[in-house]
Formats: sequence, C-alpha cells, structure tokens
Amino acid sequence: MTSLDTKLARIRSGKYKPTDFIIADAKDGDMGFGRAAPGPHREHDRLKTKAEYLAAMTEMTKSGLVDIMLVSASVAERLQKEKAFLKTKVTPAIRLNDTTDIWSHRGGSYKETPSQPFRSARLKEARKFADLGLYSVTYSNNVNHDVRTQLAYAEFREEAKAVKMRHFLEVFNPAFDIGLRGADLGTFINDCIVRTLAGVTSSEYPTFLKMQYNGAKAMEELASYDPGHLIVGILGGARGTTRDTFELASQSEKHGGRVALFGRKINFAESPVKLVELMRAVVENDLTTAEAVKAYHDHLSKNRLTPDRPLAADIEITDPVLKV
Repeated sequence: MTSLDTKLARIRSGKYKPTDFIIADAKDGDMGFGRAAPGPHREHDRLKTKAEYLAAMTEMTKSGLVDIMLVSASVAERLQKEKAFLKTKVTPAIRLNDTTDIWSHRGGSYKETPSQPFRSARLKEARKFADLGLYSVTYSNNVNHDVRTQLAYAEFREEAKAVKMRHFLEVFNPAFDIGLRGADLGTFINDCIVRTLAGVTSSEYPTFLKMQYNGAKAMEELASYDPGHLIVGILGGARGTTRDTFELASQSEKHGGRVALFGRKINFAESPVKLVELMRAVVENDLTTAEAVKAYHDHLSKNRLTPDRPLAADIEITDPVLKV
C-alpha cells in the first residue's frame, strides 16, 4: 500500500497519530501560472525550465517525505514514463479541472471575476497515469454561478466513477469580495461544503478536502463534523515566511486538519526537501515552529545556500489568520 492509503485507513478508523499527517507537494502550477510555474532560477536571471521543474518533483518523490505528488496530466505522463514513482510509496495525483479563478497569467485579471467551470484534462486519458485526482470549486455567494459550479461537479463525479478515478475536493476562498469576511466567510465555506457533500453517496465521495485555513474555530467546526468520513486538509496559498509555513501546518493539525497540500511554499523554498522534513518534525511535535525556522537557517548556512530573508524576518508570523 502507498503511505497515503495506509494513513487514510488509520484516520478513518479513529487511530490517527501526528505521524499519520498527510503531506502533498502541489506541483500542478502549470495549470494556473503557465510558463512562470517552475519559478525563478536561484543562480541565473531566468525562469526554471520544465526539465528543472520535473527534476524537483523527482527529488521530492524519492525523498520519501511526501505522500502525494500533485501534477498536471501531461507531467504525470512524463513522470510515469520516467518511472519516477517506482519503488516509492508516493501516490501520483492529477489536477483534473482548471477553473478560471486559477488562471494566473502574468498581466491577467481572470481571478477578479466569479469562477467559471472548465476542464482541460480528459478523465480517460488521465486515468492511465494515476487513480487519484484533484477537482476544485469556488463558491461565489451568487446563485447562478454556484449552481453552474455544482452541476459541473456532479457531471465530473459521474465521469470519475465510470473510469474508477478517486478524487479529492479543493475549495478555494473567492479572490474577490462576496460580502463576507473573517469568521463569516469561514462559516459560509463550511456550510457550502457540508451542503454540497450531503447529496453525494460513498461511491462518489471525495477522498479528502483541500481548503484554505480560515482560522482555528472554522477548522475545528468542520473537522469535528464527521472526522471518520470527511477528512479536512489545507492548501498553502501565498509563500509567506518560513515560520508561516510551519505555523500553518502545525495550527491546522492541532485543530483537526489531517492533510497539507503546499505548492509555492515548497516550490519557492531555498531547500524544499529540508523544508518538508522540518514540517514533519513540527507536526509530530519534535520541534516548535520557531525551532524549526532556526534549524532551517542552520541548514542553509551549512550548505552555503543564501536565504531569501534573514532569520530575524523569517521567524516572524506574517499571515493574519495565523496570528490569532
């Protein structure tokens, strides 16, 4: 069994321990950011190439530190042909839809309007390379847009069931103003999730959730609702400081989260593998978040890697939701 399936079984049985916390490396950025997805090269004034992006995925997979490698369909095909997952316990997963609110083209403004359902990947083709995929939705508090979103999700579930493709459901906070903020936005999102899944039977139910961390109270409210069935995970969002990364994983786990799927926080790190290693140490209570930041900077110094921020700045918590 993969590490994902082993951990999910323990979570569902009520035997969860911090060592069962699931971590995914979200390297599906090409579905949203296009050419900019691999990020800037640290030694040359250019963006990384696709070959360098693939090499980073392979390195993280071989490290044994992550449970899931989330990629686009085209990348999954490449990695499977290169046998990147051979002799590992990592589960490959494919982003199965790319709604317009993840279109983050340089100079683009797609995120400023309500999300429109869209899928580039074809499920029959994607299923050749993975049996797990990501489907994302964004609720806009607008009945016309949200009905369209729900109908598209129902159609997707029917197709996924037909090709025996498992999925996890990603729920974004809207990037534009929907008239709700703070705690009100968190409870709105929670209600949307429970209402949506109330009509979904076990054969089509998502394996787990991926959503924005809307604070301890909102996380506890949703995670405690049906913990053996509705498994809640969090997405990483903007990069932030290294302390932000460790705090997000730690706080979400303490309040009921069981999965972390981080993209830019891992991809843009000075030492991605070390970052994930220390993230696990934090979640498993071997280090505090501050101690982990110091250990990370010690590692950078010993390996002659230039930190993006001095320790004094990198050890600060800057994300408002994590300060509460």
